Amino acid sequence: MSEKKLSHIDSTGKANMVNVADKPDMYREAVASGFIKLGNQTIELIKSNTLKKGDVLTVAEIAGIQAAKKTSELIPLCHPLYITKVDVECTVKSDEVYVTSKVVCTGKTGVEMEALTSVSTALLTIYDMCKAVDKNMVISEIKLNKKEKKLI
Repeated sequence: MSEKKLSHIDSTGKANMVNVADKPDMYREAVASGFIKLGNQTIELIKSNTLKKGDVLTVAEIAGIQAAKKTSELIPLCHPLYITKVDVECTVKSDEVYVTSKVVCTGKTGVEMEALTSVSTALLTIYDMCKAVDKNMVISEIKLNKKEKKLI
């Protein structure tokens, strides 16, 4: 079995940005998710849209979209991408808000980091907006659910 190598490490062990110039442009899609556990009172404030900072879910979704577009500025070795679509959805459950992000682009490298950054930022936005009323929030299980690429 061949040994897998880290793509962002050169032959001397130094970190470097992968050269994707020779790769073909492809349709690329990634979906990530995560959730934040919240107290019952906080869930009710979110549902009724009565938190002092405003509409938590809409602000978190917009923050997730913005974060996907800024990923290459935050993660040192990520390539800037021409993202064609970001969908972020926040769903209130009984004791949590579940966040999903779908990122799409046409390019030479995938959008996994953009989807993960999007979810993380949306969850952190919820945390920020609710921290005055909930001191026990827990962000959990941020993960990549799907990645796809196909020739165009």
